[in-house]
Amino acid sequence: MSVSNTTKFTNPSTFILLGIPGLEGAHVWISIPFCTMYIIAILGNFTILFIVKREPSLHVPMYYFLCMLAVTDLVLSTSTVPKMLSIFWFNSKEISFSACLTQMYFIHCFTGMESGIFVALALDRYVAICHPLRYSTILTNPIVAKIGVTMVLRGSILALPYPILAKQWPYCRTNIIPQPYCAHIAVVNLACADIRISSYYGLFLLFCVLGLDVIFITVSYIQILRAIFSLRTKDTRLKTFQTCSSHLCSILAFYIPNLFFSLLHRFGQNVPLHFHVLIANVYLLMPPMLNPIIYGVRIKQIRDRLLWLFTHEGA
Repeated sequence: MSVSNTTKFTNPSTFILLGIPGLEGAHVWISIPFCTMYIIAILGNFTILFIVKREPSLHVPMYYFLCMLAVTDLVLSTSTVPKMLSIFWFNSKEISFSACLTQMYFIHCFTGMESGIFVALALDRYVAICHPLRYSTILTNPIVAKIGVTMVLRGSILALPYPILAKQWPYCRTNIIPQPYCAHIAVVNLACADIRISSYYGLFLLFCVLGLDVIFITVSYIQILRAIFSLRTKDTRLKTFQTCSSHLCSILAFYIPNLFFSLLHRFGQNVPLHFHVLIANVYLLMPPMLNPIIYGVRIKQIRDRLLWLFTHEGA
């Protein structure tokens, strides 16, 4: 199918995803680490879900939130990586306009949900460490369910303007997207219209939604650290801190690449395009891969249950 860079259209029937511009000859090699990260993400997050389901002692709020995080990571990675790999392996670059907008929605919807789940995990650790005697009465199953529904609705609703606005713009420049997935800003930059509304909305979500999440998490962990340092013995302080160290690692793995990518996109005009695209891909793939590894290694209950399953199966 021939694609013209000057054809005028309101809504193109398809977009062309270039993969990683400038590194087309290395697509097969680049696909190896990406495919490996995706496999680890799939196996790791399904393992978390399986262990929590099989172990009744893990049916508590923290592990319910971890299951929400695992499902979010599975959907987030699966919404982008299969198409990405089809570009790298089979040169399948076309994506329909509706599929592109759907992918855009899923990316922003589940990224927002993941941020909200980290807030819920921070709340869980705050209650567990600062109000341990009231933990079971504060975070009851109905409250956990309401928090989960709130995070889903928040992510779903706040992500809706992205595809709605993108669908309104006329596209008359090109339908070639220099990325392997339909990122919001990469799509709307192709429009021949004033897209400041889309740009401002993206900044609003970045600073007012994710920013508020970061502030809430920071305040929670300040209170947690104050409670930890008020404990009498060093061993008790260390043991208590270890109960939230995995959450801190996952939070840093999610927000630091997000911040770096946002700053790079807005202020890294002299950085090569292929570096921008690689960073964007790593930003999407790293948290789904790292989260199950972090929780599997750092949380004793999950680690012990996983080891028991392997030794029991092998016996």
